[in-house]
Amino acid sequence: MFSTDKTEQLKAFYYFLLPTLSEESWEICRKVVKVASYKKGAMIQRAGTVENNVYFVNSGLVRMFYDAHGKEKIVCFFNENNYMSDYQSFITRKPGSINIQALENTEAVVTSYSDLQMLYNVVPEANYLGRLMAEQLFIKMNEHQASDANDTIEKKYIQLVHEMPWLTQKVPQYMIASYLGITPEALSRVKARMNKPNRVAALVG
Repeated sequence: MFSTDKTEQLKAFYYFLLPTLSEESWEICRKVVKVASYKKGAMIQRAGTVENNVYFVNSGLVRMFYDAHGKEKIVCFFNENNYMSDYQSFITRKPGSINIQALENTEAVVTSYSDLQMLYNVVPEANYLGRLMAEQLFIKMNEHQASDANDTIEKKYIQLVHEMPWLTQKVPQYMIASYLGITPEALSRVKARMNKPNRVAALVG
């Protein structure tokens, strides 16, 4: 049996998504999920395997990436109070192309595929709650893909700094460059341009 405080953040997240969630339903969910710890550098999910879990990050930092012609392409970073999964693999039950790696010592609340299906059958609100969580994950991934396709590198960098100001202090520059879809050298040039007077204000405006 795990201590209640390990699932307290998940409970708050559930109630944020669905304030009408009953205490009885939450207790069923709480008894099903498990708490897992991953050391810095640990692979949580590997490409080529079927994703069997969804993860709620209690603490730490995680990256999601895939191999693009021999180079890593980072598609998302997840810190505390975020859900993550190779969701396409999770729902299709087919091997995925995504790797998930802990960039810091990370603690997550884990729900397996089989346990989630059980919750869908047992907990009245579970199907709606699952849809809301899937939508959040889809929005996060889709926003990055849309930005990749439509925004300039400078705008993407400004948006990253605005939305995740802590990130540039926590990960190497080559990972930031991978996330933005550029080389580390190109990132250095972008940052140099950002230091010019009024440059950021002009792009934001």
